[in-house]
Amino acid sequence: MKIKQVTANGRKRAFEVRTAKDTYYFPFAKAGPVPSGRDPVITVAPDPELGNEGFTYQLRSGQEGSVHIDSVLEANRDPQYMAELLMYKLSLAAKQRMSESSEPVRDVAAALGTSAAQIYRLIDPTNYSKSFNQLVQLLDFLDCDVDVQMSRSQPKRRRATAARTAPVNL
Repeated sequence: MKIKQVTANGRKRAFEVRTAKDTYYFPFAKAGPVPSGRDPVITVAPDPELGNEGFTYQLRSGQEGSVHIDSVLEANRDPQYMAELLMYKLSLAAKQRMSESSEPVRDVAAALGTSAAQIYRLIDPTNYSKSFNQLVQLLDFLDCDVDVQMSRSQPKRRRATAARTAPVNL
């Protein structure tokens, strides 16, 4: 996801990050070095060296910091990003279990009724077009229990364009 524009909002003590999809706030406190009243942000812009997938800022003291869009999305708990993060973590676990297993890939594929190429796609953490169901089946075959735990998360920070609605209680 490319960053279109970024500004430092001293009143909200956050960077305001605009993408094609939405506008997000990223708190100064999560950045490093941390901007303050005595050492404010003097320049901030999307960074072409990061492929405009991050931004770089400079403080009055001369210190510089960079923030990647993934950190912004995680801080705002973007639903699509959080789903991809879960798939990434499960893929890493499957990859580790496969490397520890003495079971040949072809035998695993045969047991799951799929191909060896599909097993390699399932354990590839950069492939996000895989089936959650197949990934859980693979982990189960590798003697790894997958438990999904639901809990209340921290109150979600409102995005700049998000409408204020009443929370839904489940």
